[in-house]
Amino acid sequence: MTTSAVSRREQILETAADLFARRGFHGVSVSDIGAACGVSGPALYKHFPSKDSVLAEMLVSISERLLGDGSRRVAEATDPVAGLRALIAFHVDFALAHPALIVVQDRDWSSLPGDARERVRTLQRSYVDLWAAQCRAADPALGPAPARARAHAVFGLINSTPHSAVLPPADMAALLRAMAEAALGVAPAG
Repeated sequence: MTTSAVSRREQILETAADLFARRGFHGVSVSDIGAACGVSGPALYKHFPSKDSVLAEMLVSISERLLGDGSRRVAEATDPVAGLRALIAFHVDFALAHPALIVVQDRDWSSLPGDARERVRTLQRSYVDLWAAQCRAADPALGPAPARARAHAVFGLINSTPHSAVLPPADMAALLRAMAEAALGVAPAG
């Protein structure tokens, strides 16, 4: 695939995410996506076979990215607490940079085709497990279920950003990092 084709696919995905976030998956047509990208609706079929495939690629790819980048950050960390801090910083940065994807993931997940829904579910479970493992490594007395519950609670906090990000981005990021660290019982750095 050429660079321009990749760029066009990325543009379509980004544009569709913004439209889906504002109007919902079912409130957006292929023609709407095409018009917002500056092409005819049918021209989108060169890149995606259907609107469902746009949603599927969008949500599968963000789930793969979260797991892949999160795993890499944990692997690069010097200890479990540093791993938790790295996960928190990464997820906060992602949520603040991609609020439309957070909204679409939350609201339109059930519109995914079955195979994509299972892939996203599997990736998300692995991402939760990554966080839970870091929580347990930082606090060996913590059981698996409470560790997963902590991870989910922190995701709820961080993923609230499409509705709660009322501060300048750097201030919001610092606030979310501090709140997430406190929720996970991570002592303040330095």
